[in-house]
Amino acid sequence: MDLHSHSTASDGILSPEQLVSRAKSRGVSLFALTDHDTVGGIAEAQRTGDRLGIDVVAGIEFSSLWGRRSVHVVGLNVDPQSESLRQAIVLREHLRQERAERIAGQLEKRGFHGALEGGRAQAGEAVLGRPHFARWLVEAGHVEDMSRAFKRYLGAGKVGDVRVEWPQMAETIETIHAAGGSAVLAHPLKYGLTRTQLLRLLGAFLEEGGDAVELLCGRQNPVQTRELRNLLLAAAETAGKPPPHCSLGSDFHQPEQPWRELGCVWLPTDVEPVWNLWHTLHREQRSQTSLP
Repeated sequence: MDLHSHSTASDGILSPEQLVSRAKSRGVSLFALTDHDTVGGIAEAQRTGDRLGIDVVAGIEFSSLWGRRSVHVVGLNVDPQSESLRQAIVLREHLRQERAERIAGQLEKRGFHGALEGGRAQAGEAVLGRPHFARWLVEAGHVEDMSRAFKRYLGAGKVGDVRVEWPQMAETIETIHAAGGSAVLAHPLKYGLTRTQLLRLLGAFLEEGGDAVELLCGRQNPVQTRELRNLLLAAAETAGKPPPHCSLGSDFHQPEQPWRELGCVWLPTDVEPVWNLWHTLHREQRSQTSLP
């Protein structure tokens, strides 16, 4: 299973077809394409999945805010044709374009001339984001690799770290539900939160209607995974909610990153997997259909 990945429709470097083919070769049987703020690659991914015999779930990773802090919410099993989803994507495309222009302006001030055109060339038809600027910086010879591009210019607190007023987390959850999907809090361990802050985030996510939490995102320390599970149980108890379902994924963007390779992690057997939500929904729909 791998329910978090990115293609050339956003900031990955493999096409949707190549990505699904790679997932198949890695033994992945249930796969979700969750590009940033777009479902542009879903049709190609699902066609490839049908051809190769791999179940491809329509997904998306939405940028959002929890208060003033940026967080990501993954929508799984969404309807790509949903009007609610379309409106949310159009809004984020506008916000991303504004951010890209501001990032390019900041890089220009640092002497990196042609940043906007270079980033756009890297993005192609995808919405321009920081990884595209990072790839341009590498290609133009300004830095040795993408890691240094983020460390010096594009990471948190750097010149290219431009704040965006994304929709709030609660609104994002509502959008995903309106599209028939399950809302999943993405990579909670990657926000640099203290234990207390993380507990508050998990609690807020559940209280606002979130369905599942990404227990594993790429390879991580088993101690961290156990601690996150404990925090999930504590947050659910405080919120008066049942323990949330759990999701997992590699957050794959490119090859040659074994810690983010497709299918590199597995859920513990004693947690409720997020895909049970879809099976439950389908059973309920069949039951309602069969009522006299």
